[in-house]
Amino acid sequence: MKKPLGELYKGQKGRIDSFNDKALSLKLMEMGFLPGEVIQLSHIAPMGDPIAVSVSGYILSLRLEEANTIIVEC
Repeated sequence: MKKPLGELYKGQKGRIDSFNDKALSLKLMEMGFLPGEVIQLSHIAPMGDPIAVSVSGYILSLRLEEANTIIVEC
């Protein structure tokens, strides 16, 4: 099942499948968000934005708007 990264629940893992935003995808790939990488939603801010994800051995913070451009397969 494919869905945006922002729709995962805390602790859920997925594999990066694709991106919705070509311009932002280059920035994200430079940060380690590569297709095929396993990604886990590790923290959610109290108001729901931003979120922290674990990918490529790093924990990175993303705005929910950015996270929703990453399509993951669960």
